Amino acid sequence: MKVAFATTDFVHIDGHFGSSKQMALYEVDDKGYEALEPLTFGGNLEQDAPKQDKLEKLHAKVEALLDCTIVYVLEIGGPAAGRLINKKVTPMKSTSAEQTITEVLDRLVETLKGSPPPWLRKALQKTSESDLEAVLEEV
Repeated sequence: MKVAFATTDFVHIDGHFGSSKQMALYEVDDKGYEALEPLTFGGNLEQDAPKQDKLEKLHAKVEALLDCTIVYVLEIGGPAAGRLINKKVTPMKSTSAEQTITEVLDRLVETLKGSPPPWLRKALQKTSESDLEAVLEEV
């Protein structure tokens, strides 16, 4: 599964979803994880940006994360969380700005080796279904 992290330094999960200018991306399975090319977002992403600009940026950010199973953030607003959930992407809040990406990745790998909680099994099922759909489209 692909997992994204809102980060300012590519070490900590310390970014607010709406104003984050970059997302670290990882491919994760029960054997480990691999860093992917990060996503970067330009423009005025701050809270005081004009409403239309913020909506366009939010839409673009959600669209860029559609192939992710989980997006970890320090903070996320209700409308942004709702948009992710509607697209079957699970937003998760970090415990603090000091929580590291590797800490979460290590825990995810261990969880995948064992018995994932129901929400994660459901998210993984979505990933498997989209993989199957892609294969069927090629046939």
